[in-house]
Amino acid sequence: MKVSDILRVKGGTLYTATPEDLLSDAMTVMANNDIGSLVVMSHGKIVGMLTFREVIKSIVKNDGMVGTTTVYRAMDNGPLTCTMETELDEVRRMMLDRHARYMPVLENRMLMGVISFYDVAKSVVDSQNFENKMLKAYIRDWPAGEDEDKG
Repeated sequence: MKVSDILRVKGGTLYTATPEDLLSDAMTVMANNDIGSLVVMSHGKIVGMLTFREVIKSIVKNDGMVGTTTVYRAMDNGPLTCTMETELDEVRRMMLDRHARYMPVLENRMLMGVISFYDVAKSVVDSQNFENKMLKAYIRDWPAGEDEDKG
């Protein structure tokens, strides 16, 4: 399974911020849309990732205040990225190695979407459920007498 398979099911809604945006505004976008991350874009290029992890770190660093902090001061400026053709096993390994929960998907430097660790886990569970269903159907439809031929 590839990243493109996840995005096909998930859809293409993208939420972004700019480095100059206020962190408080970015937090509002995240809360209003029930999302855990924003891709930070500048002049059409990805320059960072803002997740709830960076938001919490910034708030703690500023003694519980957001104030006039910008997205730039809070964002991760070196986010992991993948392509539409990246295999899910590779994405899972990369996310686990870096403790990343969100990963922008790029194709020719163009932002195609964001996949989350939840998306990856859901696709694994869905795939296993489908495989289990197929195996159960296969066993249920096992032709009579085939067992005796193998003995």
